[in-house]
Amino acid sequence: MSEIVLALDVKDLTSAEKILEMLGPDLKYVKIGPRLFCQGGREFILSVGKNWKVFLDIKLHDIPNTVKDAVSAIAEMGIFGLTLHVAGGKRMLCEAVKGRNEANPDMKLFGVTVLTSINEEEWKAVSPGCGIEDAIEMRTKLADEAGIDGVVCSPRDLESIKKVSDKLLTLVPGVRPEGTSKDDQARIMTPGQAKKKGADFIVIGRPILLASDPLEALTAIKGEVACS
Repeated sequence: MSEIVLALDVKDLTSAEKILEMLGPDLKYVKIGPRLFCQGGREFILSVGKNWKVFLDIKLHDIPNTVKDAVSAIAEMGIFGLTLHVAGGKRMLCEAVKGRNEANPDMKLFGVTVLTSINEEEWKAVSPGCGIEDAIEMRTKLADEAGIDGVVCSPRDLESIKKVSDKLLTLVPGVRPEGTSKDDQARIMTPGQAKKKGADFIVIGRPILLASDPLEALTAIKGEVACS
């Protein structure tokens, strides 16, 4: 069963609290990024965590010991999941697992393979000689070997990732209902298509946040996923 995750990408804490109040128990998972984390910090994360399962999406990428310490501190908050960059390497990922296990073994670690906003032209500029698909495959293998729980990936990459590892959970942004804007995502798919491809967690933000009735939009998306 694919779960819907709200990308809570709003400007301030007041707006965040308002949308969460509107969606209430119909929403289960919430992804919080750097902006709201910087504004509200630990107190805000703990507050949201009382009613929803929180993915903290800050994509940690640093030397192994620094990441280990950060993961340990975040795991103590009791959140559901945390993102980090697989590009940090196997030793960094293994240290992240150690830090998580010491503080809260239940928190899930999700590794970003390649940002879903990056297209082929942009990728060639930062990684000449290596194609996106090759990088995603190698980084997925690395995530699996390091023992993290899942990867963040484009819906277009789901099939190849599932072939590399059937153990890794998939957190999938770049999902848009039919007829809505692509925004800054380069490789997208509809919620129903993402479910059919094997997405475990489907991340959707603006199609819900900017809807005239966010709860109705969420309900429609959940219905599409359930029927796919």
